[in-house]
Amino acid sequence: MQISEEIKSRLDIVDVIKEYVQLKPVGSNFSALSPFNREKTPSFMVSPEKQIWHCFSSGKGGDIITFVMEIEGVSFVEALRILAPKAGVTLKREDPKVTSKRNKLLDIQELAANYYHRVLMESEAAKSARDYLSRRDLKEETLIDWKLGFSPASWDDLLNLLRKKGYKDEEIISAGLANKKAETGRVYNRFRERIMFPLSDYNGNIVAFSSRVLPEKEKEEIMGKYVNSPQTMIYDKSRVLFGLDKAKSSIKEEDCAVVVEGQMDVITAHQNGFSNVIASSGTALTREQLKLVKRYSSNLILAFDMDQAGQMAVDRGIREAMPLDVKLKIVDLGEDKDPDELIRKDPEKWKEKLASARHIMDYYFDKALKNLNPEELEGKREVARQLLPVINRISDLIEKDYWLKKLSQKLDVEEGLLREALSKTTQPQKNYSDDKEETQTPQTGRPSSREEIVSQNLLALLLRFPQFAEYVLNRIGIEQVHGEINKQIYRNLIIYYNNNESDSGESSFSVDYAGFREFLKNRVLDQKRRENQSLEENSDSSLKLLDKLAVLGEKDYYNLEERQVKNEIIKIINLLRKGSVRERMREIEKTIREAETEEEGSQVEDLMRELKSLSEELQELEKQEYY
Repeated sequence: MQISEEIKSRLDIVDVIKEYVQLKPVGSNFSALSPFNREKTPSFMVSPEKQIWHCFSSGKGGDIITFVMEIEGVSFVEALRILAPKAGVTLKREDPKVTSKRNKLLDIQELAANYYHRVLMESEAAKSARDYLSRRDLKEETLIDWKLGFSPASWDDLLNLLRKKGYKDEEIISAGLANKKAETGRVYNRFRERIMFPLSDYNGNIVAFSSRVLPEKEKEEIMGKYVNSPQTMIYDKSRVLFGLDKAKSSIKEEDCAVVVEGQMDVITAHQNGFSNVIASSGTALTREQLKLVKRYSSNLILAFDMDQAGQMAVDRGIREAMPLDVKLKIVDLGEDKDPDELIRKDPEKWKEKLASARHIMDYYFDKALKNLNPEELEGKREVARQLLPVINRISDLIEKDYWLKKLSQKLDVEEGLLREALSKTTQPQKNYSDDKEETQTPQTGRPSSREEIVSQNLLALLLRFPQFAEYVLNRIGIEQVHGEINKQIYRNLIIYYNNNESDSGESSFSVDYAGFREFLKNRVLDQKRRENQSLEENSDSSLKLLDKLAVLGEKDYYNLEERQVKNEIIKIINLLRKGSVRERMREIEKTIREAETEEEGSQVEDLMRELKSLSEELQELEKQEYY
């Protein structure tokens, strides 16, 4: 048995999750408020029978290991380390197939950081870099604490050091520390004659570098002022915030995070006692970064340079933050160039600016009203057009009401009219209607259309009530199920069902959920082997969706009687069949138009007969009643 399976077999998912979340029984399952999003209605579900969980507000889900990974923000191996003592399991050396490459890359980054730091602190070649950092008022203990470094002008010094340690060129390239010339195959250092800023993940592991050329070399440097590590197995820039590993305790204590743009802004802030400061490293805040910060505080202050690029970064950060119910404020730096300069010049003034940070909606109001005249009709319309979608993103109803009233006063427009306009910017909840699509990404298993939602509900019902499998499978074909992942699950459900029929033809499909999941997993892994893909089970979208659908069935249908279940299934079958008929009718109508243009009379007659037949079928489906 794999060590992960042994841990799962010894632990109960409910007992582990109870340590983090207050669970309440719902039938044979448990529910709770999402630990990942702020909400008033519980959407977090745990199934003790299936030993899985799913959070419907965030879309996260999985088993006991994935829960610890999500809630603690740790890797797979680190989650095993947390769970092993609870399970009474002693971890052996990690499986090299799973962890050796990642661990090697982390070791390479650590060795590189130590080398660069030693060069900065001791080498004569780094004197200009030390002088520059001294002019930026950085103390020696700060250089040591942040492990700042310097990469010499050499093309292969770091390469040779790492080679002597036993690392291959391909591994050094994979770590983002070397490049390879396509023409000659020559491998050389990525970073040369630059000040090096190690970038660490949430746990303090060095995963990448940001580098700055020396000021005297800026004009002759063809690669640019800054060169950063590329995306690697261990470094995803959308999930890393500079300084978070050092700032997280202060963020939690002060219940506030200050987000700046650059590494020097963060280092200077920490040196001067502002230890809740982190950096987005010159990019717009991503949703993943915001979720990381939100573990410690929902209060964020953005202190960006408000040039055009800075405003774009702020706007994107706001768009990502508002649905997460993160409270945002903006610092007006005014004439000061950046936080680094301001803090070095006047720490008290920086403190005052933080205290007087504006609410993010004030920023939006000022921005919208700056170049528009709310006294004129077109000005009123344009201001409303810009601000109503922003107000609509606010999740807190009282706060939303406050800003709507303020907009009404600014525009001198009746509040009721604005509310009516606001309702038009709100996407309605999708149900079993004939409205078209809602925008989600199919690859994630989230529905991208009304038909996909219906298809997922049908699968959830079948997983919850497998005794209806024969009824459904005889009435719905694979082509009538929408969504590629849904089709994949349904196709395998049919195969699994047929494999479990007895010789007498009677179905023995009432097996437990684990049986079908194991069947699907084996087929998925076989397919990946044939295509030489990664065999990592946790990354497969069909298995993730299957877990989600199993919990969905427990959540939405746990208390239905058999008559109600059948009624719901009949309703869904009817809707899928109607959708299939309508789609075929649209195809025929298009073909008829093309055939008429080409004067193919016999083909048109055949198509018209089929269209008439389909129209009659649709009418019959429309008449169908439910009991």
